[in-house]
Amino acid sequence: MGQSVIKTHRHNTADGQIDWPKAAYYLHLSRALDEMEENRLVPEKKVLYQFSARGHDMAQILLGLQLTGAHDAICGYYRSRPILLSLGVEPVDILGSAMGRAGGYSDGRDIGVVFNYPNPNGASALPMCGGVGAQYTPTAGWTQALNYYTNTLGNNEYAKAIGVVLGGDGSVASNGFWAALTAATTQSLPMLFYIEDNGYGISVPSTFQTPGGNIAANLASWKNLRIFDGDGCGPETAAQLIQEAVTFVREQRLPAMLRLTVPRLQGHSFQDTQAYKSADTVRAEWARDPLPRLRDYLVPAVMSADEWGSIEAKARQDAETAREAAEARPVAEPTTVTHNLFFSGEMQKMGGQHCTGYIAPKSSDVPEPSGARINMVTAIRKTLDHEMSINERVVVFGEDIGPKGGVHAVTLGLQDKFGHDRVFDTSLSEEGIIGRAVGMALAGLVPVPEIQFRKYAEPATEQLNDCGTMRWRTNNRFAAPIIVRMPIGFFKCGDPWHSQTNEVAFVHQPGWKVAVPSNAEDAVGLLRTSLRGNDPVIFFEHRAMLDHAWARRPYPGDHFALPFGKAKFTRTGTDITIVTWGAMVHRCEEAAEGVSADVIDLRTLMPWDQDAVLTSVRKTRRCLIVHEDLGTAGFGAEIAAVVADKAFMDLDAPVSRLTMPDIPSPHNPVLLDWAVPSVERIANRIAELLEF
Repeated sequence: MGQSVIKTHRHNTADGQIDWPKAAYYLHLSRALDEMEENRLVPEKKVLYQFSARGHDMAQILLGLQLTGAHDAICGYYRSRPILLSLGVEPVDILGSAMGRAGGYSDGRDIGVVFNYPNPNGASALPMCGGVGAQYTPTAGWTQALNYYTNTLGNNEYAKAIGVVLGGDGSVASNGFWAALTAATTQSLPMLFYIEDNGYGISVPSTFQTPGGNIAANLASWKNLRIFDGDGCGPETAAQLIQEAVTFVREQRLPAMLRLTVPRLQGHSFQDTQAYKSADTVRAEWARDPLPRLRDYLVPAVMSADEWGSIEAKARQDAETAREAAEARPVAEPTTVTHNLFFSGEMQKMGGQHCTGYIAPKSSDVPEPSGARINMVTAIRKTLDHEMSINERVVVFGEDIGPKGGVHAVTLGLQDKFGHDRVFDTSLSEEGIIGRAVGMALAGLVPVPEIQFRKYAEPATEQLNDCGTMRWRTNNRFAAPIIVRMPIGFFKCGDPWHSQTNEVAFVHQPGWKVAVPSNAEDAVGLLRTSLRGNDPVIFFEHRAMLDHAWARRPYPGDHFALPFGKAKFTRTGTDITIVTWGAMVHRCEEAAEGVSADVIDLRTLMPWDQDAVLTSVRKTRRCLIVHEDLGTAGFGAEIAAVVADKAFMDLDAPVSRLTMPDIPSPHNPVLLDWAVPSVERIANRIAELLEF
């Protein structure tokens, strides 16, 4: 590349060229921040987690300068600070977040290298997760949303936007990487996989992550994936490869992988001494330092030595000014740390439909029943159908939910009516299903992913956890309101793989609302509230109740919506309170025949209606909790603890629980009937408590 060409590049960013002085400034600024943390802030214990980006920095900055679209987005990992600088993140927010001070990425709730950046004026940084590889599938979901806005909704603002995911060579062994790669290449997503290969995953060589240590070479024959592979330390080579990769994805609307080899010039983190590297290896890595290479490339071709020095001095001064401002920031008021777990009135800056102006239609919790009684399958399908017909942002997806209509027939016919872009099958990856849903929600869609059976959610645990905590850990900068439909429980028979309930696992993951309807009417009301709401929801559909005669109800109307945290008294009395949910409600009702009992269907477990339970217990003075899940640490234990804590003096008998034993669901119906609380066993326990 000749001198005249370089000079042209310094001023032309709009057409994809490089502003070299800006790149030099950000590189110096990144180095100044690394040096400041390592030499001062970490030893002074003002920064507790520090990950140097030396060696990775120049290529990241060159990439960031190419991301100029209003709907471009990146999702990175803990060594991605340089690209944040190039996107416009203020150094004071970077340092303030590293110090855990108020403001910044999280108000001190998360470590400073776990970043996010809602950017209304350009490329955003989607909320990073602390788990390696967790960044891939949300980026795939973001890019799928870009296609949806462009192709399905006809919004050309998204026609050139792309998503970029950053990952190291260690992350290519993760489930998230392969799930996202499958989604991107089978669905033709405008997604750039940027792999920064420094040869080590902390201390483990890259040859342990992928055969031969070069993921780009291994994927050379992968269908529908364009490969760009080269050195990330030489400015000319790195800039050319980055521009080609970004241009390819932006113009062709297809996925690509850009693998650049870079040195990790410091340890994995500040505490890492790199004793596992030989002295020759360390010297060879420092010989590849991109900073002096950039200087040699730009001086004197683009700027004088004095100009280079001035850029470095300005960067150092800006870093120092940022440090002073960051240290002046207070620590957040401790009592605020419980705020923003759920939406509470103050709108998040990015994610979900509400922050783009969505106003939910008027609704009522009073049913307007019409027609014959319908089963829960039909009720859920009818609700999805109506909400999709009035809200073009709602999309439904999962394994087998398209032409087959789901293994439980809940989505039957929806693809024919709404098309393959709005109702679609996915690859067999629960991490991919949930991660993509998160990315779609961040882009403003209303994703309704289905997990085929409760047990199948286990591979998606990381994505589910990260989704739930997003609003809290970004202090309301981001939220991803997704509605995860998930069948649970027994049906005719049981088994350890298709019949699990374990609702309490999601109650224990912060940020999730959890619905467990027992009948068709409640399923309509809770699902409609979920689809119009602003928080992530786990929506359980009990298999035994999907077509159960007792669970059938007339359709309660298109305006019927139920609040979360409001229980229903299905029977009222004075002698005992029976608290239950899901498939146990109708069994408790039968067992309470002839008894003066309050039977309370909680309907939602997060939040749950403590007031209704406590008011009832104070009246009846006895409490029985019945649920299908295991006894030890089941949700009934939480209810019992609250009753004992807040209504102990009102009790005439101990709080009692009736649950499954601590075993998986057995397959043989005889064994299952013995394990799951039956009408007879519930009635016997009621009698025991009444005699106490």
